Amino acid sequence: MEAEERAKSKMLGTMPMNKLVPTVSVPIMISMLVQALYNVVDSIFVAQYDANALTAVSLAYPIQMLMIAVSTGLGVGINSMISRKLGEKRNDEAIDAARNGIFLELIGYLFFLIFGLFFTRPFFAMMTNDVTLQELGTEYLSIASAVSIGLFLSVTFERLVQATGNTMLSMVMQLTGAVVNIILDPIMIFGYLGCPEMGIAGAAIATVIGQIASMLLGFILNQTRNHELHLSLKGFRVDGNIIKPILGVGFPSIIMQSISSVMSVLFNLILMPFGNAAVSVLGVYFKLQSFVFMPVYGLSNGMVPIIGYNFGARLKQRVYEGIKVALVYAVVIMAIGTLLFLVIPGPLMGLFEQSGSTELSDIGCRALRIICTHFVIAAVGITLSTVFQAVGKGTYSLIMSLCRQLVVLIPAAWLLSQIGLNATWWSFPIAEVVSLTICLLLFRKVDREMLSQLGEG
Repeated sequence: MEAEERAKSKMLGTMPMNKLVPTVSVPIMISMLVQALYNVVDSIFVAQYDANALTAVSLAYPIQMLMIAVSTGLGVGINSMISRKLGEKRNDEAIDAARNGIFLELIGYLFFLIFGLFFTRPFFAMMTNDVTLQELGTEYLSIASAVSIGLFLSVTFERLVQATGNTMLSMVMQLTGAVVNIILDPIMIFGYLGCPEMGIAGAAIATVIGQIASMLLGFILNQTRNHELHLSLKGFRVDGNIIKPILGVGFPSIIMQSISSVMSVLFNLILMPFGNAAVSVLGVYFKLQSFVFMPVYGLSNGMVPIIGYNFGARLKQRVYEGIKVALVYAVVIMAIGTLLFLVIPGPLMGLFEQSGSTELSDIGCRALRIICTHFVIAAVGITLSTVFQAVGKGTYSLIMSLCRQLVVLIPAAWLLSQIGLNATWWSFPIAEVVSLTICLLLFRKVDREMLSQLGEG
């Protein structure tokens, strides 16, 4: 069995890229699509229960994005370091990286435990003066953040198996959490099968139960199937020499993804004068666009061990081939997403609207058609940003994301909001064009100083 697992990581350096990229990435893409599905299903059930609950969940979304940013950002650092150590044939150091990575994820969870217990109500008081929204939001977010340990550790175990190329196990973990969540959502929200009707709190409880189920399965699969990274407390110690490089890649990734949370908060504040429906549209957009972006992010997650392993093994041509194949997949996915948003925005928005109401669709259809014009551009930026992370240049991804989501997007949104709501949505494609320009300049620097200096193997 151990030989089999070693073969799986070795394939990262030997299998043809046009076969390796889908082999490693497709299971992650599928699992992230399911992840997107249960996020959307969660909002659909909440919207049918209470329109105000949908707005409250939309206002809570930035904090949930922040939790995902911290957990997955650390996961990127863990994944990048482990894959490079495996590529360098340093398996003992890879195991030490995994154990120290789990320690870092637990520290991240403690932060949100404290937030969930003491700071959710002040957060909603800052976001809105509507007492109903404050109560609904506090009820939902206090549960989702205080019991987020399943999120943090499930992400960790997913990254451990991804780092050795065994993405099928990662897919099984994600699918388990998603299916549990989807099944429990209507039961707990509406009170089916003898369960008490819990409304928005039921949605939060279903979410954390799904995350915990994924975490438990992830631990079992990692211990029984991932022999290269079999975990044990024996001999474990917190090692600054390991934590520092993990954070060197992971912290910029956390900041980069956290920017999305800050952006969402600021964008919500810009939209509040246009009414609750405008805020809900932004929340719905983020849910819907996850169906398009999540597969690309899954592709990117698969690229990290591929690029990281071959970079560590100094196989220049394989690094270039991996980037090229991933770019093609990403552009095709984003092109399909653009087409869907242009052709059927009405039915997409209608999923989140109560019968007889059209305000959400009236605003949302125009928003989706405008925003989706940047999807194909984003495909290139996301892919090249992942290359930065895989070779240990996570700071470059941070620079790119800062320009796209704060330095350009928010000022552009505020200025365009002075014209009107529809003009505000154009800030997304404007920011993406600027971001891609910066990304291409940074990639040229990485290529010249790092990639072109590798061997010819």
